[in-house]
Amino acid sequence: MEYVFQPPAQPSVAVSGSDSRFPVRRIFCVGRNYAAHAREMGKNPDRDPPFFFTKPADAVVESGVSIPYPPETGNFHYEAELVVAIGTGGRNVSEDAALSHIWGYAVGNDLTRRDLQLKAREQGRPWDWGKAFDRSAVIGPVLPVSQSGHPDQGSIRLSVNGEVKQDADLNELIWSVPEIISILSHSIELQPGDLIMTGTPAGVGPLEVGDLCVVAIEGLGEIETKIGPSL
Repeated sequence: MEYVFQPPAQPSVAVSGSDSRFPVRRIFCVGRNYAAHAREMGKNPDRDPPFFFTKPADAVVESGVSIPYPPETGNFHYEAELVVAIGTGGRNVSEDAALSHIWGYAVGNDLTRRDLQLKAREQGRPWDWGKAFDRSAVIGPVLPVSQSGHPDQGSIRLSVNGEVKQDADLNELIWSVPEIISILSHSIELQPGDLIMTGTPAGVGPLEVGDLCVVAIEGLGEIETKIGPSL
């Protein structure tokens, strides 16, 4: 097949302890999936069903990479997240079968242009400009399920320049990983290579040029991101 220009490279993330790569197809994100974070964003977690937004696959950035402060924002935020890597596709997946579709887990940071996100929310518009921008999905090495198990509890913590900003436990998720997979698969057919960012705890806040942001999840390791000057 002849293309009119060279196709872009396949986005991928590292696999822990291996030279292999995990190809990324799509990135789904769960909004407001920790009760305390839902409240700090002005919502009632007891009444809101889960909802999803997406990031492009090529928004992926690996741990250790310096990220330039993004354009068109003055309120650039971090969000620590557990990431689920799908290895077996499916539609209408039951909660009981959901875990069998997971290839592994990773540590993530859902970077957000908060001012653009909130403006879009107020106007009833999509969140894309606030969430789906370049280099907005920091994803650490994927740890295969055979090594990680299925983490449903354990510390999730984020620090900026050594100061802890987010500190919670994975058991505080409003919607569990099996529930998330099942709900999502009833709307969109999941495929191998899909990533699901499962939501962030309370304590979100701004990043500035020169900051070092570190996200750690018990049993999965940590990732770090340096914020560089705007391009």
